[in-house]
Amino acid sequence: MEDKIRVILVDDEQSARNVLSGLLGRLFPEVEIVDICSNVPEAVESIKKHQPDALFLDIEMPEYAGYEIVSFFNEVNFEIIFVTAYDSYAIKAFELSAVDYLLKPVDISRLKDSVSRLKERVTVKNQFESYKVLAESLQTPKISKLVITHQGARKIISLDDVIAIEAQESYCCIYTINGEKYLVSRNLKHYQGMLVDLNHFFRTHKSWLINLNHMINFSKSRFEIKLKNEIEAKLSKHKIGEFEATVRS
Repeated sequence: MEDKIRVILVDDEQSARNVLSGLLGRLFPEVEIVDICSNVPEAVESIKKHQPDALFLDIEMPEYAGYEIVSFFNEVNFEIIFVTAYDSYAIKAFELSAVDYLLKPVDISRLKDSVSRLKERVTVKNQFESYKVLAESLQTPKISKLVITHQGARKIISLDDVIAIEAQESYCCIYTINGEKYLVSRNLKHYQGMLVDLNHFFRTHKSWLINLNHMINFSKSRFEIKLKNEIEAKLSKHKIGEFEATVRS
């Protein structure tokens, strides 16, 4: 018999607690709810007592925001699935921080995906850092960091250090100013959605998303862009007008 996934639900709204506990109890017999809490301090004590595998944690609560819970621990050895009604800006923060989340009202298919990921029981190093990056992103008007999984560990990259992201089939290669290259299992559309409005990122080609701050020059005749570290990105002929207007602005 498989071990159950032991979880704690944390939300200041009784109705939200009832909905989520009902869905988990009805649809996921592999999940055991060991406690239900209404605020962060209460959840901290419950975590110390029950040592859960995961939290379903509301973001917007009085006294402490949900993401502040990590400040109560030197080490985070449990997964967190944030539950939020936040807007699109905050959703980008969740995606860039590589943190799992559910939107209110909770969608059952999304909840199934989240529980499925929990069942994999993959312990990823530096999870604590991911939550810190999320907290920083949600408290500032500008998202500045990207969290990726690299060689089994969480890697934090400053967006200012990203020169370009190149699509390579179902993967992407992230080029950074220090010469590092990271192959990640995300497609370019994912990063375009997250970065196109941030830090001067521009989709120049179906295979390239570049940081304009690292551009050296470009050639309309050769349809290419020269970037720092001798990286050459492609420029689609259909993008030339929009690209020139963006560069001039």
